[in-house]
Amino acid sequence: MPGGRAPYHGVVRDAFAVTIARMKKIVSTNEAPAAIGPYSQAVRSGRFLFCSGQIPLDPKSGEILSGDIATQTRRVLDNIAAVLRTEGLTFDNVIKTTIFLTSLGDFQTVNEVYGSYFKQGPPARSTVQVSALPRGANVEIEVIAATDEGGQTAYDTSG
Repeated sequence: MPGGRAPYHGVVRDAFAVTIARMKKIVSTNEAPAAIGPYSQAVRSGRFLFCSGQIPLDPKSGEILSGDIATQTRRVLDNIAAVLRTEGLTFDNVIKTTIFLTSLGDFQTVNEVYGSYFKQGPPARSTVQVSALPRGANVEIEVIAATDEGGQTAYDTSG
């Protein structure tokens, strides 16, 4: 017995459950701006919803919302809320966000608006300054959300 293990001879010694769900579902809503390139508003994979970055586009006109950084941040978060709602989720389901700012000087204002949407148990977050964003936007936010729903149960029998 090399390595001190007895051969299995086709008998499963141990097994543990793993979850397998649908690989990929494209998520789209008219309540948020349409994608402005070759990407989806969001993609659902199993329990997770991966939302593309949202900029302060008005969902009806497709134009950048004018106004200060607080107004633009609210528009971005309202766009994200619309995508989340499509899958029956809320900001309580968000587990990770990434904020892109063209000026870290806007961080405090963006943080205050952001905090009003994530009142308790805020998600993990990264904030980075970038040189430019699509359509001249000053803020972009992307999120990953999770649901409690599981998929099918399968068993790993590889040993």
